[in-house]
Amino acid sequence: MYVVCVVDTDLVLEAISEPNRRHLLKLLHQRQESTVSDLVDASGLRQPQVSKHLKVLASAALVCARADGRYRRYRLDGRGLQAAHDWFGSFEDVWQARFDALDELVSADPDTDPDTPQEHIP
Repeated sequence: MYVVCVVDTDLVLEAISEPNRRHLLKLLHQRQESTVSDLVDASGLRQPQVSKHLKVLASAALVCARADGRYRRYRLDGRGLQAAHDWFGSFEDVWQARFDALDELVSADPDTDPDTPQEHIP
């Protein structure tokens, strides 16, 4: 039996809106897995703060944990990351329009001769 988990994009975006949570995500991205103690040491946050942030990140499917003896090892969870990626990706047309406008602006510059090599100005 498979359970389908729908990720709430609003929860994901709210979770990553907090700078300390984004920092924890970066730390987890640099490592395979980390315990709360590892993250406390690496982040400079206190243990209750790290635990609270991990709970929020887990509820948004951005991190998951596995039991390892008396420790819980946290790692990134692709489900929440995919939801954020998909949401931001829905605005790709805006960026593409801006790049297209920039291309038009550059190619319409009357002072630029495409056959003349441009000098590199440091």
